[in-house]
Amino acid sequence: MPSTPRFLRRTIGAAALAALTLTAPSAFAADLVVSAAASLTNAFKTLAEQFEKSHPDTRVVLNFGASDVLMQQIVKGAPADVFASADQDAMNRAESEKVVQPASRKDFAANQIVLIVPGDSKLGITSLKDLTRADVKRIAYGNPSSVPVGRYTRGALEAEHLWDAVAAKGVPAQNVRQSLDYVARGEVDAGFVFATDATVMPDKVKVAVRVPNRTPVTYPIAIVAQTKQAASANAFVNYVLSADGQAVLARYGFLKP
Repeated sequence: MPSTPRFLRRTIGAAALAALTLTAPSAFAADLVVSAAASLTNAFKTLAEQFEKSHPDTRVVLNFGASDVLMQQIVKGAPADVFASADQDAMNRAESEKVVQPASRKDFAANQIVLIVPGDSKLGITSLKDLTRADVKRIAYGNPSSVPVGRYTRGALEAEHLWDAVAAKGVPAQNVRQSLDYVARGEVDAGFVFATDATVMPDKVKVAVRVPNRTPVTYPIAIVAQTKQAASANAFVNYVLSADGQAVLARYGFLKP
């Protein structure tokens, strides 16, 4: 049976990770499993491709999802070598659960929260307070209990005394890309995402408000404690932090931490 091309098998869901590690093709010395926040999807696909060019014996397998969900997967023993979170809380929990190597933890990117609306919206939303209007009925945001963008959103709205009013119209999403999809499909009147996510569908969504946030939106990365690919994991983290890696992240709209 012919082998599957790299670009078709680089990204995989968590349920298939264990099976993949058992059936990895012998052409690669190792699979390096990188569990990364959903907002990093596009940037990390490019980073993985670039990393593989200089490490031809390593195949990078990407597992994307909400940061808290990824952290829980690692806690429960899912294969992973590197964990990249969209906020410090998820990484703090990973560290307290002793599933990452504390000395390897580094901040590698920053972002901003934005409020987006469908590209054809006629509601004229220009401020967070506009979300309390009667004609704004459904608002998407990441579930604060498990999604970093949701925690940032709740914090920003609580600072403006708007959280209860917005939550009453809330459509919680499982990750930031789901919130983006809800807005892009016009299923909600507005939604909160990271600024980098808003650039993914510029023809379907538009930024209505850049949300002030008292907590810096920073992304930490760390090597998983259970890794059996320590050298490759360290090399990948170093690449993300390198000038070349940072240039890739900047291309996708991420800021320096």
